[in-house]
Amino acid sequence: MKISKLAQNLIGSEIIKIGNQVNDLKAQGAEIANLTIGDLNSNIYPIPAELKEEIQKAYQNNLTNYPPANGLLSLRKSVSKDLKNRWNLEYSAEEILIAGGSRPLIYATFKTIVDDGDKVVYPIPSWNNNHYAYLTNAEKIEVETSRSNNFLPTAEDLKPHLEGAVLLALCSPLNPTGTMFTKEQLTEVCKLVLEENKKRGENEKPLYLMYDQIYAMLTFDEEHFNPVSLFPELKDYVIFVDGTSKCFAATGVRVGWSFGPREIIDKMKSLLTHVGAWAPKPEQEAVSVYLEQTENVDSFVNEFKNKIYDSLETLHEGIQDMKSRGFAVESIKPMGALYLTVELDYLGKSKPDGTHIKDSSDLVYYLIEEAGVALVPFSAFGNSRNMPWFRASAGGLSLEEIKKMLPRLEKALEKLK
Repeated sequence: MKISKLAQNLIGSEIIKIGNQVNDLKAQGAEIANLTIGDLNSNIYPIPAELKEEIQKAYQNNLTNYPPANGLLSLRKSVSKDLKNRWNLEYSAEEILIAGGSRPLIYATFKTIVDDGDKVVYPIPSWNNNHYAYLTNAEKIEVETSRSNNFLPTAEDLKPHLEGAVLLALCSPLNPTGTMFTKEQLTEVCKLVLEENKKRGENEKPLYLMYDQIYAMLTFDEEHFNPVSLFPELKDYVIFVDGTSKCFAATGVRVGWSFGPREIIDKMKSLLTHVGAWAPKPEQEAVSVYLEQTENVDSFVNEFKNKIYDSLETLHEGIQDMKSRGFAVESIKPMGALYLTVELDYLGKSKPDGTHIKDSSDLVYYLIEEAGVALVPFSAFGNSRNMPWFRASAGGLSLEEIKKMLPRLEKALEKLK
């Protein structure tokens, strides 16, 4: 069967591939600690009660027809108000676009800005930028980051690559690492974007910055910073991606939003009109009401993120304890999001059956079978399979399940020689 070149060469998600194996084994009765998917077990982490009540009410009121293409005005006004109160960002309802989660908004950002062959710059590891670059036929410039900077790109890392680029894609707190830009780090990067745009002529496309802050409310002891608060003159160049999925444990509710220059937002809206990636109207109505309940929102988020932090910190302490006893492991103290960054330096080691761990994917499948522990290698986020770093997502497990899996992980690593 003949199909398009785009479809033929599209690479599937490595995370989903690992997740499928985990689900198959669980269906056969295996006990697997699934630390792969950036989702939440809704029995452990249910959505806010008030939000659930408003969703049910909206369905009872038959709000089940098409929403406006750019989202309900009531929701866009609520988002506008929340941005001002929470981050001191001034965006009108006309500069905000609602969609079915953040993915359509990221895709629309790429499609609105990037022409065939345009240069797009993003750090690795990072989530899905490689796939969006492929879908837009961009010239992708992947900037490898290092442990020394918590796997976040520095201005020095990015500077050689920004000339002629049309899009710089950044995320903080970062998926997959859970690490965050400091004020100083982000300030230096923002200065580069401003400098690059000052060089460009009237007829040249600017360098836009897509800033994914979907995890911004899920921070622990660190403060979240954004480009426009640091440099208001960047407002013409920054497209934000945000929403309810992570901060309200509402991944399946599918309400996300972008905000940025009105010309860009309007074109993104037009594009998504043809894709039909709207958030359901009842959920939009519910979120518009819930966002106005600032005390309830803050109370829910604080309780939720403290629970997530306890799980991540327990996992981090477990890895550090193993390190102190001579295991070739490392982890970065959690700063935000749902993730812990873990190093398992066992590539090239021999398994009990005499075969070798060839690369990070091989180690993932060994740990699934031997320990009932599933992680995502950084190769799923653009890095080499020879890199022994992994993402551990805490949202799918209880604290007790995390405590139970640590001895199994230790025992499996002990068997590698």
